[in-house]
Amino acid sequence: MTNNQINNNKTHSNKIHNNSVPKSAALMGTPTAQLSALRLIYWLLKIGLILFATQLFGLTAPPMELNFILAVEAVYVAIGFRIRYAINQNQLLFATLLLDTLFWIIWLYCTGGSANAFISLLLLPIAIAAVMLPQWAPWCLALISTAAYSAMIFTQPDHSMHHGMDMSSHYLGMWFNFVISALVLTTTVAFIAKKIRQKNAQLHYLREAQMRQEKLLALGTVSAQMAHQLATPLATLRLLLEELSEDNPADQLQLEMNKALSRCEKSLTDLRLATESIRSEKMHSQTVNNLATSLQEQVNLLMPEVQLSLTLADNADRAEILTDMSLLPALLALIENAARASQENIQTQKVAIKITLDKQLGLSIGIYDFGEGMSESLLEKLGHKMIENPKGLGIAVLLSHASFERLGGKLTLQPNPAQGMIATVTLPIET
Repeated sequence: MTNNQINNNKTHSNKIHNNSVPKSAALMGTPTAQLSALRLIYWLLKIGLILFATQLFGLTAPPMELNFILAVEAVYVAIGFRIRYAINQNQLLFATLLLDTLFWIIWLYCTGGSANAFISLLLLPIAIAAVMLPQWAPWCLALISTAAYSAMIFTQPDHSMHHGMDMSSHYLGMWFNFVISALVLTTTVAFIAKKIRQKNAQLHYLREAQMRQEKLLALGTVSAQMAHQLATPLATLRLLLEELSEDNPADQLQLEMNKALSRCEKSLTDLRLATESIRSEKMHSQTVNNLATSLQEQVNLLMPEVQLSLTLADNADRAEILTDMSLLPALLALIENAARASQENIQTQKVAIKITLDKQLGLSIGIYDFGEGMSESLLEKLGHKMIENPKGLGIAVLLSHASFERLGGKLTLQPNPAQGMIATVTLPIET
């Protein structure tokens, strides 16, 4: 398989993904920029109401101290335009919404308190928090806003009589309506927003899975072509080697060539059997004991230089799993990678395998190497996508991961606290 074919397929998938994003989305600006613009609009609204609409909306004349508060808020608004924080920084976003709420509370208290017609704007930070933050955030803002509203009702001057009408019940009704609206935002809206985030996460996972399947399809197509092309040269080499063996049967070089050629022929045969098994979707039950024995035999046959230590838990030997011909090659690929990592670090191809059974998690196959380990950034990509690395593209781990997923299992990679890495394969057991 050539790197050009892989890169061309990767480029094609990226083009499809990029073209699926509407161009208008890039023009809408980031959510933080929109929040900053909204914050500026409401600051201007406060200034405009004080200067031009105090009598129109029945606002009380604000004290001089409010001018200082508005000046501080202006600095806060300006800083919001200069700072671009990540939208997933929940604590920082909650802090800004909390400051917005406090500025609104101060402005409302200084311009009429609970009698202010714009007191319902305290619901805006709650709504934003319900959509963009975890559930604890809108509840905190709702409690703070409700407490402030309640305090305004009890501390405001006596406005219960307005043109001979008793307004106390009206203010109480406004307070009750505010509480109901806050509850709706913190429950219903937050629940809907949570479901939308879950759906978006699922769509993102499906999109990544589709791109991975496209790459695997390209890899499978090229591999099948290469396997078909290798069959004839291998057959020719076998005939030539048999002719040489007739002339000089004890030649050590011929023995090594025969061993290498037998390994290639077996790999090609296993590839054909695995392809046929996957195509026909034939699954069969296999005991864990038989799987461990087959794995040990394959490593001794194909990788005799590997020092393999296999430990099988007592409660796992008779358990059965549903598998096909793709499981063993996938495990062998992980063992080969582990042996290579150990060779680079301790100059010995040493690999340890521990097979355990958990009734809830299923069968766990831990493959331990003694290498130098990997960075966290590389671990996040390995097994999910092809990576640019001097040691390769991570194709073996990618294919192994796809095989385990098709069998209902999964592959996790994590650093070993002692040394090296741990590749853990989890497979469901038959009940």
